[in-house]
Amino acid sequence: MHKSSWQNRRHGRRSHPQNPWFRQHGSNERHNAGAQQSPRHSSHCDDEAPSTSSGTAGSSSVPDLPGYYYDPEKKRYFRLLPGHNNCNPLTKESIRQKEMESKRLQLLEQEDKQGKKIARLGFNASSLLQKSKLGFLNVTSYCRLAHELRVSCMQRKKVQIQSSDPSALASDRFNMILADTNSDRLFTVNDVKVGGSKYGIINLRGLKTPALRVHMHENLYFTNRKVNAVCWASLNHLDSHILLCLMGIAETPGCATLLPASLFVSSHPGGDRPGMLCSFRIPGAWSCAWSLNIQANNCFSTGLSRRVLVTSVVTGHRQSFGTSSDVLAQQFALMAPLLFNGCRSGEIFAIDLRCRNQGKGWQATRLFHDSAVTSVQILQEEQCVMASDMAGTIKLWDLRTTKCIRQYEGHVNEYAHLPLHVHEEEGIVVAVGQDCYTRIWSLHDAQLLRTIPSPHPTSKADIPSVAFSSRLGGFQGAPGLLMAVRQDLYCFSYS
Repeated sequence: MHKSSWQNRRHGRRSHPQNPWFRQHGSNERHNAGAQQSPRHSSHCDDEAPSTSSGTAGSSSVPDLPGYYYDPEKKRYFRLLPGHNNCNPLTKESIRQKEMESKRLQLLEQEDKQGKKIARLGFNASSLLQKSKLGFLNVTSYCRLAHELRVSCMQRKKVQIQSSDPSALASDRFNMILADTNSDRLFTVNDVKVGGSKYGIINLRGLKTPALRVHMHENLYFTNRKVNAVCWASLNHLDSHILLCLMGIAETPGCATLLPASLFVSSHPGGDRPGMLCSFRIPGAWSCAWSLNIQANNCFSTGLSRRVLVTSVVTGHRQSFGTSSDVLAQQFALMAPLLFNGCRSGEIFAIDLRCRNQGKGWQATRLFHDSAVTSVQILQEEQCVMASDMAGTIKLWDLRTTKCIRQYEGHVNEYAHLPLHVHEEEGIVVAVGQDCYTRIWSLHDAQLLRTIPSPHPTSKADIPSVAFSSRLGGFQGAPGLLMAVRQDLYCFSYS
């Protein structure tokens, strides 16, 4: 008797969504809610695209039932299940993923249909130039609209990558890409299936329309380890080396390694002599930066947990500066002897390199964000610095007044260590969000110029890595954006 009643109760809980009273009650609520709408507004609501989120169901004619999700396509409720079930559950995360994928496909379809996308009717180069000559547009407005026109006309084209190991191109995924100063080489970090990372250099001089073909040069001599940070280093000549911060494995400590670019390919006239390859034992570096300042020649910096290390490559001498938080972003100033740092605590401070590590007063500037700072970029005049954080905030700071003078809206980030790209020559700011959308803003007025969806489905493991340059492929190249995602490389060119 006890067993039978227990089974009945258990059966009743499982069959609750199929209860006739439940179906009738839900249908009555939907009918009553729909009847309250006036005929004038009913046609308008039918034309709108319904949301697939359970949280927005209450805003339409369908009531929001706790624990249930209303599918507007099937016109019925489904029960929300915990995410750990293994029976193809319907969870809030899967609903959100479905919404994002639907939005991404719509944007890709719009871009493919429109071809060269024009932002507004009558928005073209000739009309802008004519209005500028007649005095209808000031210099600031003309520059912003010209950049908006160029950015809106960029079209996505897939780049063919040639390599001595074609099988590796089909299996290894791009983790990050980094263009050198002249934008004729692209350093790549690829994740391999067996674990760790593999490095390569792509020669961009063949990046010309209509055939976009590039060649990847790889060097498999180095051990595969996770890369925390990377930057180009100028030791023998401009961008002669690559500085890598590698994570420690088991008993092997972390280190900062200088790799000669000549180990991958001899890309300079006359060929490179074998460059200096050296490694410095540095535990757990979050960030790194190379100095081009004459007062800190042949030096690099690494951001550690509660410490900053400035190391001379020639002498091995180190300066240590204690901090109150982990240093996630760094950049050296070119004219002033300053090193800017962004911390997990949200603090941005500059180190005066003329001060000794044991002295006082080495903090030259202090700024504050509300979240962990992931990227710091110094503008050319060194009067402003731009920073982004893990809350998706991008701010432009005036170093003279230590005040935020501009904020760039739309960036999406919750916890990822994402870079920020500032290009003053073209007057734009580029950032890839955690939602896998690449956004481009006007540097001068923070106007969002374009949002580019990823060519692949949105995934936390497939956030694109981008590189923008005014001269892709060298001095004779055209401005454009390179996007690496999964095993593919795409080019968005002005021309």
